Amino acid sequence: MAKLLAVIPARGGSKGLPNKNLRELAGLPLIAHSILLAKMCPEIDRVIVSTDSDAIARVAQDYRCDVPFVRPPELASDEAPLWPVLRHALQTVEQLDGVRYEYLQLLDPTAPARFPSDVTEALQRLKENSSADGIICVSRPEFNPIWHGVVDRDGWLADLFPEAANVHRRQDVPVVYRIISTMNIWRADFVRREELTWRGNGKFLMYEIPDVRALDIDDLDGFQRAEALIRSGLVHLPWLKDKVIAG
Repeated sequence: MAKLLAVIPARGGSKGLPNKNLRELAGLPLIAHSILLAKMCPEIDRVIVSTDSDAIARVAQDYRCDVPFVRPPELASDEAPLWPVLRHALQTVEQLDGVRYEYLQLLDPTAPARFPSDVTEALQRLKENSSADGIICVSRPEFNPIWHGVVDRDGWLADLFPEAANVHRRQDVPVVYRIISTMNIWRADFVRREELTWRGNGKFLMYEIPDVRALDIDDLDGFQRAEALIRSGLVHLPWLKDKVIAG
């Protein structure tokens, strides 16, 4: 049994930031950062790109990443959820390769600031806990949602969480985590079993990414923030060690 299949999902359409997966970040196409990360991880037995775009496929192949199939149109729309995309990738690659994988990893191309050590540690934690179905990436939000509000049906401001009325000191606020899913790892058996979504259907460990590296490039603001963090040296990507970042 092969161990770990990493999937980089990168469709061609993007409304928030057109062609974001091909846009250059620190001198490389955005998708290349995920490919280069995977190539630095000995734990990853196979990495593939799932895309419907010829242009993205060509760039992936330029960086020696396999694109073994064209993503079906029904899995490439704005409305298509990610989970069926990952299930399709696992099923298709297993059929093409004639193997069964033990783990499936998501490498989201819009989150380029993961390190090889993150993959190593996350996978090790999952291996050590046989009761867990996966390990999910999280970060700590800047503002705790316990004190967030909503507008009720009558138009009045109300607490998002009713229990917030009983919390008066910051020290008493429960620690919360933002699910960022930048490099989740699931047991492949769980992926095969759960058809609709992973959320709410299993037991998961968490792997915390420091907030400075919890990047999510879905619009121009997110892209410019990532550029600024890399250029300043606050985020150092190990595969860029020989590359000069223009200021």
